[in-house]
Amino acid sequence: MAWALVTPSSRGIGHALTRHLLLTTPVSLPIVATARTDVSSLRSSLLSDLPSSISPDSASSRLDIQKCDLNSESSIRDLAGYCSDRYSNRSRDPSAHLRLAFCIPGMLVPERAPEKIEYDSALETLKLNLLAPMMLAKHFVPLLPKKTQAKSPDGLPEVEGLNALAVIAFMSARVGSVSDNGRGGWYSYRSSKAGVNQLVKSLDIYLKMSSAGKAVCVGLHPGTVKTDLSKEFWGSTPKEKLFESGYSAEKLVEVVRELDGRMGGRCWDWKGEEILP
Repeated sequence: MAWALVTPSSRGIGHALTRHLLLTTPVSLPIVATARTDVSSLRSSLLSDLPSSISPDSASSRLDIQKCDLNSESSIRDLAGYCSDRYSNRSRDPSAHLRLAFCIPGMLVPERAPEKIEYDSALETLKLNLLAPMMLAKHFVPLLPKKTQAKSPDGLPEVEGLNALAVIAFMSARVGSVSDNGRGGWYSYRSSKAGVNQLVKSLDIYLKMSSAGKAVCVGLHPGTVKTDLSKEFWGSTPKEKLFESGYSAEKLVEVVRELDGRMGGRCWDWKGEEILP
């Protein structure tokens, strides 16, 4: 069995990605979505106003919402243990694997000068933007395809609407690029996203060995999206460059669907264009 993960899913891009996968992938693909607290409200919002072509019962049965505090390794470990037992138990199903993961925790404190850096807020930024992805990698990479599974002559089982490879994607940002940094500022956020880009590169190298090339890791830049994280900058962003979360989610899924093994370890924007480190 193949399955997908979106964490967190409670709002913004995570919510939109979860909803998009519900609408565009087969009913046979379980989708694990996470929220830190209000699981019932998240389920209601994800399943509301479904198009007539989508069966509410089918959508509900494959949507598995679990609590997870991404600032807690024990919470991430518990989530991975649950997913491993339910969806990636290879003693029951040798083909079981995590096929697609969107790992998108994030916060932004836009320090414009060094004296504006506050230790506590910078630490929180680094914990959520960088350490949480590291812990997600630690506990969920083992659920991606293994070398032994990759030896199948037919590769991974086909899943309509998804890549032929397994993909674990982390939310990066253009401002995490050192070569693109011409304006400075945003010290903690830039640093955390630059760290995500290094994490992506190292993980992709590891996956080339552990999965025999059947899994890739990438960073994604969604553009400027109308979410709480970017709210302060809506007014200064040109209208044509300020995206609704649903549009950004659709474009990111398209990018992930078109990846090949040579594109791993790098950061891609919503247009499918590489952002250099």
